[in-house]
Amino acid sequence: MRFRLTRFLLPLGLGLALSLVALASEVRILVQSSPLAGFRYYAGESLWRDMRAGDRLALIREADNPHDGNAVRIEWRGQKLGYLPRAENRAVATAMDRGEAVDARIAKLREHRNPWQRMLIEVFVVL
Repeated sequence: MRFRLTRFLLPLGLGLALSLVALASEVRILVQSSPLAGFRYYAGESLWRDMRAGDRLALIREADNPHDGNAVRIEWRGQKLGYLPRAENRAVATAMDRGEAVDARIAKLREHRNPWQRMLIEVFVVL
């Protein structure tokens, strides 16, 4: 009986271990949650109705930005939405400069008169 049980559990355990390894390659750690800076100056207003919470965002490093050496531009489907706030962008900029994998998504969309309250962005480090 023990031999049969071992023959059954060993492949099951191996399969589980391989699944955990596969999952580990997709681990994302939340490192920042912040509003979108510049929402009203770029394409945010015109794209508002098409965007959804959970949509992926592109992070583009702008090291040569004349206003902020740590600038990280946010794009949705190739359209510039704005930037990570200057007061909160240094860690993400540094990670990007080191070649670390970072990812972002729209965490929340909200109808609000204050453009700083319209969109919440989450930034992840991808392991």
